[in-house]
Amino acid sequence: MSPISQETADVNAAIDAELQLLDPNVRASRSLAARLLDPEFVEVGASGRRWTYDEMLAALPELEGGGDESGGGPRFETSGMGGVLLAPGIVHLTYETVIDGRRARRSSLWRRRDGETAWRMYYHQGTPVPAGD
Repeated sequence: MSPISQETADVNAAIDAELQLLDPNVRASRSLAARLLDPEFVEVGASGRRWTYDEMLAALPELEGGGDESGGGPRFETSGMGGVLLAPGIVHLTYETVIDGRRARRSSLWRRRDGETAWRMYYHQGTPVPAGD
């Protein structure tokens, strides 16, 4: 069995980080989430709202998908997550989520800056899927 390629390792690392950002424990912790978001982070959410790094870190514990304090509440269900290495240090992920019966197609750009080992989400976009699609 041969070792995995660097490209596969980079994509897998970005997928792992994306899944961490969907974890209620990470969403509830500003310090944990801050390690996963790039300081230049921008999101265009499924609602159409534009979020910056600071806005997202402040709002993330209260946003839908993180469950609630008792560990219940709606959480994101993901499917079809995959990615490609666009260039050294840049991974593009795509997948779908369902929460409370609403589907969204999602796209994230992850980057790892020169000299760093951690991947951080640089850009994210969620697009609602029309009913019946």
